[in-house]
Amino acid sequence: MRLVRGHLAGDTGASGPARWAVRGEEGDRLLPEDFSLGAALSSGLGHFRRSLGAATGEVVTPASLAAPVDRWTEVWAAGVTYRRSREARREESRAPDVYEMVYDAPRPELFFKSLGWRVRGHGQAIAVRPDSSWNVPEPELAVVVCANGEIAGYTICDDVSSRSIEGENPLYLPQAKVYLGATALGPGIRPAWEVPEPYALGIRLGISRGSREIWTGSASTESLHRRIDDLVEHLLRADRYPYGVVLATGTCLVPESDFTLTPGDEVRIEIDGLGRLVTPVGTVADVGP
Repeated sequence: MRLVRGHLAGDTGASGPARWAVRGEEGDRLLPEDFSLGAALSSGLGHFRRSLGAATGEVVTPASLAAPVDRWTEVWAAGVTYRRSREARREESRAPDVYEMVYDAPRPELFFKSLGWRVRGHGQAIAVRPDSSWNVPEPELAVVVCANGEIAGYTICDDVSSRSIEGENPLYLPQAKVYLGATALGPGIRPAWEVPEPYALGIRLGISRGSREIWTGSASTESLHRRIDDLVEHLLRADRYPYGVVLATGTCLVPESDFTLTPGDEVRIEIDGLGRLVTPVGTVADVGP
């Protein structure tokens, strides 16, 4: 089962709102028109599960998928949660010691990533900044969190990063991470009760340029240096998310320093049990809100 959001046949992103549906073996069953992710996440896991049970008997086939978030859903991210991420940050930075410190510190690195209206979905273009010379995708397991802190589900996140900007100065992190086209989620949300072991999920990244595959890699969440519940606890420690929140848990796959994304590339991210998120690469000018 997956919770998906998509445009029905005959609709376009400009002329009709995307509809939420529950995807099962028999197809996509529509949820009520007034369904929202925020309302489903506004209490706890039990309420979220009951909300998905409101799917009707009508089976539809979306013409395209949208990001599985509401317009104002907050998306946050954790950094330096895998050894490979720590090494990559040290390679790029003029102040490498800060990444060594945060990797082993009790308090994780957490940062705001996006609002729902900026998030790209499966098949929609991500972007590279025009003022960055070094840009990479960062495939991540993302957790969808209820207002009470319980984990409702999991999805795939591409935490697109401008490494040249963050490498110049760690204080430039928001500019390296937060811009139009810097976040993609999808293809849907897999409920938590269908993912019994989130620390044993294979992650695969492939990048194509024209007809050539120019980078591939694979890893697993078993090498995650932080506990997911600990990341969520720190995020909620001094804040509240009455309509839920999405938290990306960090990346374990980072292309080498001689690689950068360019417009026209295609990024493919797969995580066991969660599906495949495919996004073309464009520029910020190609990405509308």
